Amino acid sequence: MKFKLTAMALATSMALATGPAQADSAREAAKTKAASIPDKVQTVAGELEFFDGVPIGDTNDQVYDYLDRARALGVYLDNIGAVSIYAVLLGMAQQGADAPNKIALWEQLMDSRTPVITSNTSTMYAYAPTDLANDGPTVIEVPPGMLGFLNDAWQRYVGDIGATGPDKGKGGKYLVLPPGYEGEIPDGYYLLKPSTNKNFLFLRGSIKDGLKVAADNFKAGLRIYPLKDKSNPEPTQFINMSGKSFSTIYPSTLEYFEILHTIVQEEPIDAVGPEIRGNMAAIGIVKGKPFNPDDRMKRLLSEAATLGNAAGRSITYDPRIDGVYIYPGTDSNWVMAYANKNTSFQADGVMNLDARILFYYNAGGVTPAMAATRAGVGSDYALAMLDSDDNPFYGDKTYRLHLPPNVPVNNFWAVTLYDTQTRTQLQTGQLFPTVGSQSEGIKQNSDGSYDLYFAPQAPEGNEGNWLQTVPGKSWFAILRMYGPMEPWINQTWRPGDIELVEKM
Repeated sequence: MKFKLTAMALATSMALATGPAQADSAREAAKTKAASIPDKVQTVAGELEFFDGVPIGDTNDQVYDYLDRARALGVYLDNIGAVSIYAVLLGMAQQGADAPNKIALWEQLMDSRTPVITSNTSTMYAYAPTDLANDGPTVIEVPPGMLGFLNDAWQRYVGDIGATGPDKGKGGKYLVLPPGYEGEIPDGYYLLKPSTNKNFLFLRGSIKDGLKVAADNFKAGLRIYPLKDKSNPEPTQFINMSGKSFSTIYPSTLEYFEILHTIVQEEPIDAVGPEIRGNMAAIGIVKGKPFNPDDRMKRLLSEAATLGNAAGRSITYDPRIDGVYIYPGTDSNWVMAYANKNTSFQADGVMNLDARILFYYNAGGVTPAMAATRAGVGSDYALAMLDSDDNPFYGDKTYRLHLPPNVPVNNFWAVTLYDTQTRTQLQTGQLFPTVGSQSEGIKQNSDGSYDLYFAPQAPEGNEGNWLQTVPGKSWFAILRMYGPMEPWINQTWRPGDIELVEKM
């Protein structure tokens, strides 16, 4: 057996041969060497030069470039949730939903023309902001049948609303209190206490009785207004977003940090902790101060944004944390967005940084209800990012997904395709890139199973089981199970992986 001795181990071995005094001297020499640095050393920051430990030449500039870029990368990754939700609210505002009482509603559902990260086509969405700094305590009246939640400006969970909230789906009044609010709190409201002023309201309505019924339910019962105006609130308006093309996707450029600066200025200083504030301050983002990076910092921030974008993609396609694969220990490539179904991304006092990035990079809106699977209710999601051979999906090829008989859902199942660049619905000739148990023309095999196809052209005889792909583009898929039953939960029923079909 061969051994590699460290400096300390070498010093210890010398003690056996030279005695205690000489051994002590050797150990101290080893410590000194370990604390020293060579006159020239090659690093990821470049070749660094020193004179007896003193930086010379371009070394200081190279080290500071590396530090600023690395800190900017950390800021990018730590704040994806905030910048992402800001981009959504900004996109809504540009379409007229620019105040809490102006609610974005997708009356004809959300199709591929509206780029919202991993949105679905199967339920009716309503989004709205709060502006607690301007409005003070704000009332949200919700009708029966809602399923939703409130997230703060950093896209952190505040509370559930509707079926999973305290109104239990019967409807009710919620009161959103500003950070640090110490005023009178009237009776008759469910309380929500975010740590930020700008917050994100997400509501989803069932369409089982039709789109018009669902839209009318929103319009009849959803109201948002300041508590101080409760006796005479401004009318709530609904802005129909269906069919509109506008961006809600956050950039991975210098603009990312400009957006973050705006968020920091709008929110209380303690909305995030000192460590995150320190990293932001190190790159020039400080509450109460302008953000004016010079040309050098602009270059480093732009590089950090590119690295952050790349990191989100590597963590997505090659997750190296536990709890991502739905069927661990098998060859299955189905993954979940919440590692270990943990919606806080924390356990045992530790923040799982990659788990947080994995979710915020690929999805929007956090609630424990999205991860608390109960038989027959709610929904559960499985993502296919790679094919059965661990390869990307190619838009010019044909793939098949086999769903065994008796798909275990109480309500329905659906598969939707997404663009790998934007993580939004794939834009093709199909405005709604979804196929599922409610799709018109879908057919079952004789044993009750389903075969779905993904290709540029519909395989003959399987037009109703087909989703279109785009040559030259990749894609990924999400299988949504609405009202998943016990065989899904205990994994006695399992979807096949999406596999390449050589010939049809």
